[in-house]
Amino acid sequence: MQSGVEDPVRAKMAELRLVCDREIPIRHSRMDAAFSAVVASLESAKARSQETVQNQAKLGKLKAELREAEDDLVKALAAKTRKEARRMATMDNISSTRAKIEELKQIIEDQKARRNEYAEIIAQQSEALSTYEENYKNNEDTGVDEAVSWYNRALGFRVECGHGVKFIFTNINLKNPKEEYSFCIRHENDLYTMLECDPHLNDTKDLINELNRSNGLFKFVRSMREKFQVAAAHDSSTVSLSAPVCSVSTDSRSESPSKQNKLQPEEANRHHKKANHVRGGKPANLSPGSALSLRRSPRFKGKK
Repeated sequence: MQSGVEDPVRAKMAELRLVCDREIPIRHSRMDAAFSAVVASLESAKARSQETVQNQAKLGKLKAELREAEDDLVKALAAKTRKEARRMATMDNISSTRAKIEELKQIIEDQKARRNEYAEIIAQQSEALSTYEENYKNNEDTGVDEAVSWYNRALGFRVECGHGVKFIFTNINLKNPKEEYSFCIRHENDLYTMLECDPHLNDTKDLINELNRSNGLFKFVRSMREKFQVAAAHDSSTVSLSAPVCSVSTDSRSESPSKQNKLQPEEANRHHKKANHVRGGKPANLSPGSALSLRRSPRFKGKK
């Protein structure tokens, strides 16, 4: 009897428990949503407050800029006033200057008369100078031809001009001294460029970069000759170890290529003195000293 009464109660409690179990997650989700809404509202309020603070700072800056603009306006008005005063002073100076101009005109008339007298004297001197320069040029052309002939004969080195400056070497290959090694460079807009190299060398780009940095054209030509010597030695057959050793001689033909190369600057300087200050010459065959000065010659730049 008692168990019969408890069964409906237990069933009722179980039913209520199920209802509570269903309601609890719902309540939890509602609380979480409400909490999130509160947090979002707080974040929004915080953002608005920060924005308000920033706007106030901007407003302060605008006020400061406005005050600076007012100060600049005052300074501009003061400058305008000073300029107007200077203009009035300039007008007065112009009036006095006009009076001086009239005085100077009379002086100019006197100077013109003297100028005509001096012009006649200068014409006479110019005629005498032209005669002297013509005689001097004729005398130095012979010296240039001798210097060029010496370089071609003794050093196997000549220069040709065309689209660029072509440097031609012989006496590089010991087995074939007449074989020509050459390269052609051009100088334009304060920059050197390599137009051709025969035979081809792999590291000419570094040498050109160094030439543009240091502007040492003579050093560049000497380095290229050394590169040609190395290439010729590499291409030629290896000398037998049993071959007789060459005796030391004062003859320049028995010296090593590197030593001959070191002597070339001294020889070039001595023979270049013969052709120094030359204004004329043959463009197709120049001495090395003249070739190294071509870069500074406005006449050579025109030929490029």
